[in-house]
Order: sequence, then C-alpha cells, then structure tokens
Amino acid sequence: MRREDIVAAVAGVLFGLGLSIAQMTDPNKVLNFLDLAGQWDPSLILVMGAALLVVMPAYRLLQRQGRSLLGGPLHFPTRTDLDARLIAGAAMFGIGWGLSGYCPGPALTSLATLSLSSLAIVAAMIAGMWLHDLSLGRRAG
Repeated sequence: MRREDIVAAVAGVLFGLGLSIAQMTDPNKVLNFLDLAGQWDPSLILVMGAALLVVMPAYRLLQRQGRSLLGGPLHFPTRTDLDARLIAGAAMFGIGWGLSGYCPGPALTSLATLSLSSLAIVAAMIAGMWLHDLSLGRRAG
C-alpha cells in the first residue's frame, strides 16, 4: 500500500470520526439548524467555523508551497466565474441537504449505522452522479 493511500485512509477515518463526534451524522441536527422558526440549533455554525479555522491557514500554506505535504502536485481551482451549471448544482445540493439532513460526508459516515435513511440518501447520491455522467456522455469505469 502506498504512503498516499495510508494518509488518505487516516484522513478519511479522522473526518468521519469528527463528523460523528460533532453529531453531524444525525440528520435532525442539520434539520434543526435549518429550522429558524422552530427548534433552531446553532451548533452547526460552530462545527463549520472550527473547520474553517483549521482549513484556511492550511490552504494558504499549501498554496504558497505549491505541493502537498507528501510532495505530490496540488491542483487549485482557477475559475472564479459563476455559471448556470454551478448555480444549479449548488441549488440541488442545498435542496437535497435541506430535505434529507444529509450532505455527502455525513451520509457516507452514517452508512456504518445501516439506517434506512442513510442507505437511501447514498443510493440517491450514486444515482444522481450516474445520471450526471450519463447526461454528459461519460461512461462509468
């Protein structure tokens, strides 16, 4: 197994553990955050804020360095414009998140619980990705 694969696996486990500890794998936590007129739960702001405090300095450091900590190349986005595909994708992401209470990371982490809702949302995500690729004429594989 390559060093990069081990680092990626450890990072994934830490990410999933962090999501679980912060209770972001509970869709009700997210739905309560979005329910401003009901049982509003602002704790999601704290989780997102803490993530930004970690990511922003690391992102700047890696941008200056121009390579990953393991020495591999980094590819930063160069486009800054907003187009219809970006806006439509963001809207679909937000609608799906608001309806289900899951975004992709917590949905995948929640698979460990084998709950019907997490299985359904991951199946829907896979179907959506497949339909997207199909609409662009891409082949899976």
